[in-house]
Amino acid sequence: MQSESAQESREFYGLLGFEEVMNHGWITTLASSSTPAAQISVMTSDKTAPVTPDMSVEVDVVDAAYAVMRDSGAEIVQTLQDEEWGVRRFFVRDPSGRVLNVLGHC
Repeated sequence: MQSESAQESREFYGLLGFEEVMNHGWITTLASSSTPAAQISVMTSDKTAPVTPDMSVEVDVVDAAYAVMRDSGAEIVQTLQDEEWGVRRFFVRDPSGRVLNVLGHC
């Protein structure tokens, strides 16, 4: 999610048991201490994409998810690409107009 209040967001979600597991300055990822796969990322802006996504969804096979979305006619906002921090991702617009960052870890 995009936020101009990254520190406050980290503190807020910390109250729910989320702890910082990654911080690149412009994006911070928080994970549940009891269920590490449950994560929230807060970013001021996306440094490697044309827009800042509204939320992220991790999938098992990102290439397959990309093919399904592309073939469905969904609006691909950013094509599939590898990022230096170990994820492969693309952006797609959902029916409500929100931009989803769909990713898988490399």
